[in-house]
Amino acid sequence: MRLFLFDIDGTLVTARGAGRLAIGHALATTYGATGPLEAYDFRGKTDQRIVWDLMRGAGLDAARIAAGLAECFAAYVAELERLIGDGARVTILPGVGALVRALAARADAVVGLLTGNIEPGARVKLRPTGLWSLFRVGAFGSDEMDRRRLPAIACERAHRLTGRRFAFEEVTIIGDTPLDVDCARACGAVAVAVATGFHPADELKSCAPDLFFADFADVPAALAALTTAR
Repeated sequence: MRLFLFDIDGTLVTARGAGRLAIGHALATTYGATGPLEAYDFRGKTDQRIVWDLMRGAGLDAARIAAGLAECFAAYVAELERLIGDGARVTILPGVGALVRALAARADAVVGLLTGNIEPGARVKLRPTGLWSLFRVGAFGSDEMDRRRLPAIACERAHRLTGRRFAFEEVTIIGDTPLDVDCARACGAVAVAVATGFHPADELKSCAPDLFFADFADVPAALAALTTAR
């Protein structure tokens, strides 16, 4: 049995910049500053890391940042809900729906999430897709600031769900950024990169993932590759 862990933004869906807009709104509302928001690279970062980096960049001290986190993320989720609205802004990326459903139907697979999104934000972004219920476990940016620590959390939750312990070599981590590949490499999981986000294919290939896809449009080929990679 394998544990398949998907990133969200740029891997499963695009929300057309709603996350960045919502974070900016929440930072301004909570801290009165957004820091170097326009220049900051969100790709692959956890939501906690984004807030800390931007507020450090705005000159706030650690105590002030920590004190405002709960309020900031509440404001973020509320604004994200408003921006996502009826879901028209969210687009499922090519082949993703069929691929996730095919994996979730297998007896030898557990499908989950490994994402920098805080859990409530992940729910908002995936709600319009109808896929949320297929992800049986998850590790989120609300669990840890450091993405490298999320695989262990996902494995523990999968153990509680199934009664089976997953070694890291039985885990496949799927994402669209070099930080997703790094996360897999750091724990010994299979690293899968897909070029449906904002990193060029050549940049992702230079990270030497175990599997690379331009996208998941060819669902049978993607499914075969994912389920045979070790």
